[in-house]
Amino acid sequence: MNFDIVHIVYLFASITFILGLKMLSNPKTARNGNLLAAVGMVTAIIAVMVFHDGEVSSLIYGLIFGAIAIGTVIGWFTAKRVQMTKMPELVSLFNGMGGACAALIGLVEFHHNIGDPMSIAVILAGMVIGSVSFSGSIIAWAKLNGTIKNAIRLPKYNILNTLILISLFVYAAWIVYSGTPSETHLYLLFSVSIAYGILFVLPIGGADMPVVISLLNSFTGLAAAFGGFLYGNQVMLTGGILVGSAGTLLTLVMCKAMNRPLLSVIFGAFGGGQVSAAESGPRGNVREVGPSDLAVQLNYSNKVLIVPGYGLAVAQAQHVIKELEQILEQRGVEVAYAIHPVAGRMPGHMNVLLAESNVDYDKLKEMEDVNPEFAQTDVVLVVGANDVVNPAAKTDPASPIYGMPILEVENAKSVIVNKRSMKPGYAGIENELFFRDKTQMLFGDAKKVLTELVTELKALE
Repeated sequence: MNFDIVHIVYLFASITFILGLKMLSNPKTARNGNLLAAVGMVTAIIAVMVFHDGEVSSLIYGLIFGAIAIGTVIGWFTAKRVQMTKMPELVSLFNGMGGACAALIGLVEFHHNIGDPMSIAVILAGMVIGSVSFSGSIIAWAKLNGTIKNAIRLPKYNILNTLILISLFVYAAWIVYSGTPSETHLYLLFSVSIAYGILFVLPIGGADMPVVISLLNSFTGLAAAFGGFLYGNQVMLTGGILVGSAGTLLTLVMCKAMNRPLLSVIFGAFGGGQVSAAESGPRGNVREVGPSDLAVQLNYSNKVLIVPGYGLAVAQAQHVIKELEQILEQRGVEVAYAIHPVAGRMPGHMNVLLAESNVDYDKLKEMEDVNPEFAQTDVVLVVGANDVVNPAAKTDPASPIYGMPILEVENAKSVIVNKRSMKPGYAGIENELFFRDKTQMLFGDAKKVLTELVTELKALE
């Protein structure tokens, strides 16, 4: 009876995962989708605790629920307090914890399954992948928060990493087929896996971090799926497969958006700030504009497109940009937002940021849809974005971002770029857009200058 109840609950939880993932595809239903999947997970956990076969001491129950309570409190307060600019770091950190859990399952269950080659193979696969995801995610977190500022590349790092990866596969296969696996081999494999995760992410530059986070997320899902296979737990298996497949698809979509093969991201180490001499120097003069002059220009425009970037998130200016949108629309100006697939530090970063200030989702236009509109746009206001609007991606074959699809803001009648300074973007290269005749620079903190811009617009009434 208990067996049937648990499996019915597992089926229910699996369905909520699938429906929740489907609902995440639309920002209007994403919140409810997240809650639905969470309900399924909580239900599955309770079912395991209540209908577990065999005797479990009250001490063990106390430890389990105590750990769940501690983790819930830490996760809740961390998520509630995190700033939007820190969200990519939080995602990377949480993903790393998932990989660590998968690795710990392998370490705990190994000695219980000695003599069963299939189970040992599943355990080692989950442990290796989980370990790589854990250590790689921690390095990604350190890169995103600035603890590790530059890409670190050992001599012949591609060859070194490839040899380590091959060694992991060979060593794991030998452990499985040796017939006499020992925990010494297990912990050595675990240590090498941790080292590989570190060496895997260290050489990859900041511009590719969103892709790396997505890829590591798929690793964690795959490791969890192996855990579900080991335990015969359908809900773990379903959840792991969904996370793994969704993360893989998202990784491929982002690579397509950057026009770069996944292998190029992993082995090319793009985005590490290596700038050629020709790119490092200024390419001409820039024209500045102040909030008062820009207010007049916007006030008499018919169509304005706003391009949000990481600088908008850093300044926490999403609410001011919403106010600017409302003022312009009240005066008959058509306003929309142009969103690049890899703007910010993680997929969907700008969408979530703007949703926080209640920007209508219908105003968020994807790159493929909005690019033809720039030619009919009076003013493009670029707030904190850099590499995703750099024309060098189309005009300079020597540029490391050449071939990457960009928002074609240079086709608009006028381009306003808000930046703190002329410092290069995340990819570490100069942006030739800043020196073009149609471009004017609005220097300063986004929240401060946009607040001044709003004030000037109100004064024009």
